[in-house]
Amino acid sequence: MQTQEKKSNVRGVSVRQVNFGILLLSVLLYAALLALSFHAAKEYKDMKTATDLYISCQENAALVTAGSDYLTEQVRMFTFTLKPEYMENYFHEIHVDRRRELALEQLSGQAGDTAREYLSRALERSNQLTELEIYAMRLAAEGAGLDGLPQEVEDTELFPGHKRLSEEEKIELARDKVFGEEYQAKKALINDNVYAFIGDVMSTTHNRQGAAMSDLDQAMTTQRVACSLLLLMNIIIFVMIAFLIVKPLKVYIKCIKEDRRMEITGAYEFKYLALTYNDIYELNAVNQVLKQHQAEYDPLTGVLSRSCFEKVKELTRLKPRPIALLLIDTDIAGQVSRRYGYETGDKALKKVGRMLNEHFRASDFPARTDGDQFALIMDEVEPGRQANIVQKLKDINRQLSHPKDGLPPVSIRVGGAFSPEGFTEELYQKANAALNGVKRDGHGGCRFYKEGMELPADQL
Repeated sequence: MQTQEKKSNVRGVSVRQVNFGILLLSVLLYAALLALSFHAAKEYKDMKTATDLYISCQENAALVTAGSDYLTEQVRMFTFTLKPEYMENYFHEIHVDRRRELALEQLSGQAGDTAREYLSRALERSNQLTELEIYAMRLAAEGAGLDGLPQEVEDTELFPGHKRLSEEEKIELARDKVFGEEYQAKKALINDNVYAFIGDVMSTTHNRQGAAMSDLDQAMTTQRVACSLLLLMNIIIFVMIAFLIVKPLKVYIKCIKEDRRMEITGAYEFKYLALTYNDIYELNAVNQVLKQHQAEYDPLTGVLSRSCFEKVKELTRLKPRPIALLLIDTDIAGQVSRRYGYETGDKALKKVGRMLNEHFRASDFPARTDGDQFALIMDEVEPGRQANIVQKLKDINRQLSHPKDGLPPVSIRVGGAFSPEGFTEELYQKANAALNGVKRDGHGGCRFYKEGMELPADQL
């Protein structure tokens, strides 16, 4: 109760509200500072031409990269899937789309000579790379036994050593050529020239922009940069709080309400908390399982406890069905425990419980009802199974009477009865009457109830 009161009295500022407050303040501050810089907008008109040129150069550089990457993608997909459509896409890019060549054409008269030279080198190296790619497609097509190849692939001659490779080896070599280090190195050279092109364009653009921005106050520029950094910082704080604190808290509350293990998420402290909680949760779960097992099973013999056996009896009453009841009496208390000691008697009881579990079905219910007495309910059993049951009991008694484990010999006496409609008091009386008949015979045996009990017990 005290713990509950402490929980209800806890007060504090909502982290989520503080988070949104910080974000709102940052946005307002950014808007105010940004308004101060609008008066400088006219200074950027001279930058438009240089900026547009820079954007155009970037777009054309992207065309070269995109065209080269597309060819790489198609040749790799072909070597892995061996589907002709990827080879067709490859040559459609080379002969029809021609993005790399179009990029150079559009740059004519725009970028400087040095920048165009870098882009031309990138295209030249990309064309050199196509030779390796076409050769790889030839290898893969040979390995897959494809016909109707494009003329460039058909005209490609394989090296003598490659011709002698098996189909699988040709395909594997083709894949290695478009994924190997040599290929990656050539791709890197293309990218290096593209980056050099972009760097040259950026340098040229920067010089043009510098002239246009000569009248722009340096302090305003610094102010805008600082403002942008401030906004970025606050957004990062918001995102961090949302994902590292708010979201984990909501997840943990949900886990607690649903009575399940916590998900390991959020900041370090939350992960540590979740791990600690999960340890306690799992320990409690294990304790619950142990308690339930202790309540249902006899700790010595491993069969059902008497209280659990009573529940089984009640279940058969609630849902009537044909069952058999066996009442089992042993001579362990009188013959073993007193003569050899209680420890030996406990071992003999444990052995009886184990053998009942082993010889009867998983759907049957053996239980220890008192001291050295056992009972067993067999579910869905008709009187026609009597002979089979007797044989099981004979096997148990034979092993108990002729032990090979150093324990003294013991025997069991069994009285049984059948019921077509679950457990009843009459069923118990019949089984008990049968057991008393066996006891009167003075030796181990089994008897099933019959009217008048005329028949002698079946000898075990």
